[in-house]
Order: sequence, then C-alpha cells, then structure tokens
Amino acid sequence: MHKREPIYQVAIGAGRALFGVLRVRPAVTGLERLPVSGGAVLAITHFGYLDFALVEWVTWRHNRRHIRFMAKKGAFDQPLVGPLLRGMKHISVDMDSGHEAYAQAVTALVSGELLGVFPEGGVNASFTVRELKSGAVRMAQAANVPIIPVAVWGGHRLMTKNHRSRLRERMGVPVSIRFGEPIRADAAAAVDDVAAATLRLHDTLQRLVDAVQTEYPVPGAGQWWQPAHLGGTAPTPEQAAIAEAERRRRKAAAKSAAEK
Repeated sequence: MHKREPIYQVAIGAGRALFGVLRVRPAVTGLERLPVSGGAVLAITHFGYLDFALVEWVTWRHNRRHIRFMAKKGAFDQPLVGPLLRGMKHISVDMDSGHEAYAQAVTALVSGELLGVFPEGGVNASFTVRELKSGAVRMAQAANVPIIPVAVWGGHRLMTKNHRSRLRERMGVPVSIRFGEPIRADAAAAVDDVAAATLRLHDTLQRLVDAVQTEYPVPGAGQWWQPAHLGGTAPTPEQAAIAEAERRRRKAAAKSAAEK
C-alpha cells in the first residue's frame, strides 16, 4: 500500500484531465519491468516537455507508485509551479552546484523511491538520443538500485522545444512508451566502468527509440517531429547541438549583463 499524498493526487488528476481532453491513448510496453517496491532510477528520453507527466501517469495507473523527478531550480522558483513540485517531493537541481541534489536523490533511492531522470539533460530537438550525462549511473551505483531505461515517442508532438503545435495538432496524438530491461550498475565500479555503463544506457535507449519509431502508427516523412535520418525535417544532431550551444551562449551573456 502506497501512502496517499494529496498534492500528488491532485497533480495526477490534472494530468489525467489534460490527456483526456487531448484524447491521448498511450501504447505502453514493459510495465512489468517496473518494481512494485524498492528504489530504481528511471532513465527517460527527453524529446518533449510533457514526457515526465506521461511516464508519471502510466506508472501511477499501473501500480500507484510515485516518481520523484529531478528538475531545474528555476522551475522551483516559480510562484505557482514551485510549491507544487515541492509538494510532490521532486528534487531541485542547481545547475551551478548539483551536490545537494545528488545527495537528496541517492537518499530517496535508498529509502525505496522511484527517481525520474533525463540523462540527456534538456529537451533534445533532434529527436535522437544524444550523449548522456553520467549522473543516472552514478546515483544507481551509490544506492545499489537498478536503472530502468524508458523511451517516450510522440509526446513531443504535444509540446516541445522550437515548435508550437496548434490545439488541433495535439488532439488524438499517438504516444508510445516502452520500459526496457533493468540495467544493473556495479556499486564498486571504477570511473571507467561508469563511462561504459553510461554508454550502454545510451545504446539501450536508442534501441528502444528505434523500436517505437518503427512501430509508430503515423508516417513521419517530411514531418517536423520526425528525425532527419528517418526522412523528417527535425534538425540533425549536429545542427541541434550548434543551436543549443548558441542558445546557452546568449543566455550566459544575458545573465552576465544583468549582474553588472
């Protein structure tokens, strides 16, 4: 029996209402790989802004478990969103100093929580799995829990970076969510093994994405939401990386100017 959390229940209800209005009917496979109890890191692809809510929804629907997501500190600073995130026991990440968030995440895992992370970092506009950060593996090792890779495809058609979909485009969008086989990271692994495990996680996530893309019921040739290597008009990984670097440069320059 999972403890009731009123704020979490309200958030789940809001998500169910939103996805109901949009007529989202997710095709989910591999739910049996989610543990009924105990800690685990859910390493999730990040192509759209609602990926966290979709995974949260289908997990709760499956076994009523809650996921504690790691989110940027800026979201927690928002007057309306911040209290909601804190009430749901999500973890604030200060991008300039992540030690505290890391410690909180490991503590949550050791206490038996599901931890949701996006090892790619921010939303990836190329809709392919880019190079991963090692945090997911390191936290799983520290807490001695499995990593469960999760691929979400179609959620980016609801809301994503660099594209604003009209309401009618969002109605009835098919969403595929696939939970992969748990990956065990040796708690005594060396740094080199962390890198190897992170690369293995990347390859696993890309294989899961390849599979759900192949099975997706809507043709994507010429579509903005389809990756370039499958005939879509999304930027290539190289183009997306250049655009992201420029965005970060502008953001850093604006921050520096504001501090002067």
